[in-house]
Amino acid sequence: MSARADSVSAEPTREECEAAVALARAQAAALPADDLSRYFAERDLHQALIEAGNGEFDDCRDAAARATEELRERRHQLRPGERLKILQPDEIPIPDGMVAPTPENVDRTR
Repeated sequence: MSARADSVSAEPTREECEAAVALARAQAAALPADDLSRYFAERDLHQALIEAGNGEFDDCRDAAARATEELRERRHQLRPGERLKILQPDEIPIPDGMVAPTPENVDRTR
């Protein structure tokens, strides 16, 4: 087997993972802070670091590759006037035209 085949089939290392994350992070930093593709890429980079922390360097590399692809392809973009509303874990999305439930408007007779 050639040396190239050995290197391709070898498990990724922590150093390779960290290098991939650093490269993608630098690419993300070149975009405006409110860029939607940057937002999604940063989520992938966060996942990459979690995987690295768990010793899953192949999954780390995959997540860093997803971030790099997102940044290259810029698949997520907002139209003028649109913005991304990021909910907190305890928030419930309310569709347009609906009213958020409050103690005053909740029917308690059911």
